[in-house]
Amino acid sequence: MPKEHGKLTRRDFIAKSSAASAAFTIVPRHVLGGLGYAAPSDTLNLALIGAGGHGAFLIDEIVSQTSGIPRDLGGVQVVAVCDVDEKRASETTIRTVPFTATNDAGFKRFPKAPQYADFRKLLDSEEKHIDAVVVATPDHTHIPASVMAMRMGKHCYCEKPLGHNIHEVRLAAEVSREAGVATQMSIGNHGSEAFRDVVELTRAGAIGEVREVHVWCDEAWGNMRRPAETPPVPKHLDWDLWLGPAPYRPYHPIYHPGSWRDWWDFGNGRLGDIGCHALDLPFWALDLEYPLTVEAEGPPLNPESTSSWLEARWTFPARGDLPPVELTWYHGGKRPELLRDVDLPDWPVAILFVGSDGMLITEIEVVPPRYELHPKRRLADYLNGPQAVPRSVGLPVEWLQACKTGASTSAGFDYSGPLTETVLLGNVAYRVGEKLEWDAANLEATNCPEADRFIRREYRQRWAL
Repeated sequence: MPKEHGKLTRRDFIAKSSAASAAFTIVPRHVLGGLGYAAPSDTLNLALIGAGGHGAFLIDEIVSQTSGIPRDLGGVQVVAVCDVDEKRASETTIRTVPFTATNDAGFKRFPKAPQYADFRKLLDSEEKHIDAVVVATPDHTHIPASVMAMRMGKHCYCEKPLGHNIHEVRLAAEVSREAGVATQMSIGNHGSEAFRDVVELTRAGAIGEVREVHVWCDEAWGNMRRPAETPPVPKHLDWDLWLGPAPYRPYHPIYHPGSWRDWWDFGNGRLGDIGCHALDLPFWALDLEYPLTVEAEGPPLNPESTSSWLEARWTFPARGDLPPVELTWYHGGKRPELLRDVDLPDWPVAILFVGSDGMLITEIEVVPPRYELHPKRRLADYLNGPQAVPRSVGLPVEWLQACKTGASTSAGFDYSGPLTETVLLGNVAYRVGEKLEWDAANLEATNCPEADRFIRREYRQRWAL
């Protein structure tokens, strides 16, 4: 299938990434370079949109890794911060998965930066002062913030999944290409040594021809019921802004700061949360792009809340010398039947490549990821030669360098767009209850017009893209 999102292939993106190290410096910002890029010696000015919760960790990953930027490319600083919840944006946040870490949220960490509740006001007011945005809001506001910023010529680093629905994701990739900005979706394992090893092993034929991949995540979410009670909105929260483009509903803590991922209006369930991390590896190793078909089964559909378990299956066409591939996702305790007959590690979040000459399994809910060949073989037989996949300096540094130099990124929206579209298609198939025949070029299920209401969404007034 022809590429839909730009002229560079994934291998072009990866091949152009480069490693470097230097000290983090702050210097005055000068005149912006052409095509929205900062002159290399400038300080790159960032706006953080979504400052509490995961946003605190994402911005720490970015600003703490600036030592990887060559000294002559200048420094990085956060000059504006936005969050709809003043309290959460002013706290210290603790995470325990996949490792324990503590970070101050954006308002607390960057007290001298102007603070906003509405990202639209931030972008309008700070347009002349910022070069790039980091977007770490809930899923349903990823694209409204990212697209507005990119249309202003701002570089964009966005949390996964790239968007709330497939149409949004396609739009983001198109806008990023038209604007000529540096982009990256936050799928951290894409920068890992382990993922590169697995890509090299697969492409080197360590397990033969791969026609089948299984991905599972044991944890179950979803199947929630809308609460009847309507407690008052906390004074520190702008509930209308939190809802953003989503249909109005009364405030309840079950949505924020609770389980917004469990609700179709705001998130995409366990598949949307982990799918971009997990499907990234087969997409990359097998050079996948758009599927031909997708089908899914789960519990009886809850029209408001995501599925507590799911089994989704995509088929992909042959790609050059590579054979067709069937890719299956499981969550909520479901796993592939073939595990009953083979002796593999009991990993709760894993990717299994099934080849004609063996299997390759990867566990991603650990840092760093780990992998095993089955039957066990000498990895050195496949990994001792020249590295076929260039190593990464990490996704944050890749992006920062791209903002300053125009270099490519390995998880830019041209790559992460088709990946995210595929992930979200699994939910669409589940919600319509049909096997979908997918026309990626026209963004439609040719055999199921009713799927369109889940491919796109209606936006509240003043929130249309």
